[in-house]
Order: sequence, then structure tokens, then C-alpha cells
Amino acid sequence: MTFKLLLHRIGPAFYIPLIFIAGPIVAHAQEAVDFFRGNCTSCHTIGGGRLTGPDLKDVTQKKDRAWLVQFLQSPQAMIDKGDPYALKLKEEARDVVMPNINGMTPALAELLLTMIEAESKLPKSQFAGLQISDRPFTQHDIELGKALFMGDKRLANGGPPCVTCHTFNGAGGFGGGHLGPDLSRAYERLQGRKAMGAWLYAPATPTMSLTFSKKALKAEEILPLLALFEDTARSGAEDNRTGLAGFFAMGFLVAILLLALFAVIWKARFRAVRDPLVQMSARKVLGGRS
Repeated sequence: MTFKLLLHRIGPAFYIPLIFIAGPIVAHAQEAVDFFRGNCTSCHTIGGGRLTGPDLKDVTQKKDRAWLVQFLQSPQAMIDKGDPYALKLKEEARDVVMPNINGMTPALAELLLTMIEAESKLPKSQFAGLQISDRPFTQHDIELGKALFMGDKRLANGGPPCVTCHTFNGAGGFGGGHLGPDLSRAYERLQGRKAMGAWLYAPATPTMSLTFSKKALKAEEILPLLALFEDTARSGAEDNRTGLAGFFAMGFLVAILLLALFAVIWKARFRAVRDPLVQMSARKVLGGRS
């Protein structure tokens, strides 16, 4: 019996167990990739340099795995107890503390660290980050960014304009929405175009991640928005809310005008029938007696 024939006969018995063994491994690896993409890429890269948080390339060589698993589950708890390395990370992030991540467990933390180790060995990780041009912003960039923010120009993938939930100093009119934070100084808070660009590309907040998960901003849209936010941050002021005050003032004025209009219309309303007839009859009777 040749080796080829033998392999043909025992093939199913050999490969089927491998499928059952490898299947869960592949599924877990994909789980880590999906979780990292949805929760971590707004603040971290793997080999792409620092954003708000540190570059995670070779992170398991910088700190022991047990410590990393513990930190991933509760960064604030590590800081509160005065862990020196956690405090160092906080200082390097300009006092920005990594939030606790919903769904984080020891098992998931292990999967993430294994995935980061594998990505760190690649020539270029899929999480190297969005490549944003470092050319100087122009006035055209700023104007285009404002048009995208205000919804005057539609986003290519159909996402809602920023003004739906956010405002900034210079939005004009009634200003923007107030569901999300004022973005007047977001460029400054997020430490520049690279970190803020990553946030715009993969926002980690629950509302934004749900909204833009399938309608991500394109690089050619992110750059003008960054130009707008940089220009706005230079003013050093938050939205003064004059737009909101104007909205209420306009609402009050419209209400007064409507009440006046109703008063005019109401003069021509249908009035009572019986009372005028009774009064008329009474006058006739009294007039006849006099």
C-alpha cells in the first residue's frame, strides 16, 4: 500500500478531529480581533505609534502578563492603589485614565494579549492605525470641515452629521446638538491630529460606535474635520451657548405672535345663540311696557 493510498484512507479520521480542535481557536482569535477593533483602536495602535494611549507593540515584553490581565480588567483600581507602573501610564497620557471596558474578563484579556503578541511579530499590524497626512491645513480644509460638521455636505457612507449631537464655538445659528460633548477644544484634549483622527475613524463611545460601525468616516473626510477642530481649538473657548439662548428667545417670540393671531381669529368665532335671543326678547318686552 502506497503512502498516498494510506493517507487517502485515513484522511477523514485524521482531519476531522483537527477541525474540532482548530475551530474554537480560530473563533477565539477572531473574537479578540473584533473586540480590539471595536474598543481599543481609538486610543491604541500596534506598531503605529502613540495615540491617547501607548503603542501596544511588544507590550507583553514590557510588563508581565499577570499584571496586564489585572490592569485590563480595572485600570482605575490599579491607579487608586498607587501601582507605580499604572501611575506612569496615567502621567504619559496627560492624566487620561483608560476606562473600564464592558465585557472584559480574565479570559478575554488573555486572548487580547495573545493577539497583540501575534500582531507585534508582523511586518505591519492590521492595527498600525489610520495614516493621516501631516501636511499643513488650509482654509479650504477648514471650510470643508465645517460643511461636513454642519451637514451642508453629506458624509460619503451615510453617517449623520456631527451637529446632530455636538456643537463647537463658531457653529453659528442655534448652535449644535447637546447629546454629546462640546468639541471646541477636543483637538487639544486628544493631543493633536493623529489621536483625534484615530478617534474619528473608530470612536469607542457606545453611541458613536453603534452609529458609525457600518458608516465609518473616510480619510478624506477626517482630514478637513481635523482642520476645523484645530482651528476651533486655537480660540481657546467653548461654545458660548448663544445659539441655545437664541433658540429659546425665538420660541418665546413665536409663542407671543401665535397667541396674538389666535386672539384676532377668535373675535370672529361663533357665539352663543340662546343668550342673545333671550336678551333681545327681554328688551322688546320691557320696551313695550314703557
